[in-house]
Amino acid sequence: MRPQKHPQEEDRLATLTAYGVLDSARDPEFDEIVDLAAAICETPVAIVNLIDSDRGWFKAETGMSVPEVPRDHAFCSHAILEDGVVEIPDTRQDARTADNPLTIDGSPVRFYAGAPLVAPNGLPLGSLCVLDTRPRRLTDLQLRTLRALAQLGMQQMELRLRLEREKVLRQEVDHRVKNSLQSVVALTRIQGRRAESEETRAALAQVRGRIEVITALHEQLYRTDAGDRIDLSEFAGNVARFLSGFRPENVSISLDVPRMFVTSSQASAIGVIVNECAANAFRHGFPDGRAGQVTITARPEGDGMVLVCEDDGIGLSDNGTKSATGGLGMQVISASADQLGGPHRVENGDPGVRIIVPFTPVP
Repeated sequence: MRPQKHPQEEDRLATLTAYGVLDSARDPEFDEIVDLAAAICETPVAIVNLIDSDRGWFKAETGMSVPEVPRDHAFCSHAILEDGVVEIPDTRQDARTADNPLTIDGSPVRFYAGAPLVAPNGLPLGSLCVLDTRPRRLTDLQLRTLRALAQLGMQQMELRLRLEREKVLRQEVDHRVKNSLQSVVALTRIQGRRAESEETRAALAQVRGRIEVITALHEQLYRTDAGDRIDLSEFAGNVARFLSGFRPENVSISLDVPRMFVTSSQASAIGVIVNECAANAFRHGFPDGRAGQVTITARPEGDGMVLVCEDDGIGLSDNGTKSATGGLGMQVISASADQLGGPHRVENGDPGVRIIVPFTPVP
């Protein structure tokens, strides 16, 4: 008997398509479901069968050598028209399946039982079914287990759909945040060019630097699926590349941060510290075109790690470097170091200034 279409066929197919599971790769979770169904029901074949417009496509199967069958041949095409588990003890004795090629050709299927895969909107997408080459019946325990496994399969599909939707939403948020940050950076750059006061231009450059640090952190967070684990080596490299864009020609930047992971909060604080240390060195450490270098490293100390930002400039003295020790930049560094667990240390080296900030990476 040719199976009828579902009364809500268009809506049913739209729901199935929305899950994005058709023609997808095999998943261990679904493979485990069919293996368990076959073992518990003691059948040679078990299938997660999704009924498309013209085919029954197998998301997972054991005991079958094909990935799909024509929809008219799929016993599950009948099963989605009924509520609950459909059991056909002898396919040759049931009008729905007696003339089906799977019943009469080759190694005939003589037994079928299918538990529906029902979406939250109540529409059936297919079945978890078991097949046998001899007429038989399932026990009550086997029927209950088949139904439970079908529900588990539907939950797996629902989970994948929600994760995909969250991914799309996250990408949209990423796009909007990135555009907003870029707009703010462009605005501060324009205002800096128009500013008449050197002090105003320097302040706007500092603000732009802090926004660029946030932009680099945002890119690192959303470019990967690492959650709240940030590769500090890669993130610090992004910040250093940004700093290279506005460093004086007479000053170079050196970076030596091994691969380790920190939280997004730690990464944000470290990025701000690196930015402020470099900006202070650029402004105060190398007067009159003096050549030098800003070095950023991370190394073990005690039970944790320390971030070391240092330069080989003129160091702390009374000749105009007061802002380097008590200005806004150092206040920002101090506040950021507190976020990492602090306290930090400031050393007046010979030459230059060294700022040491302890932190503890995440596993």
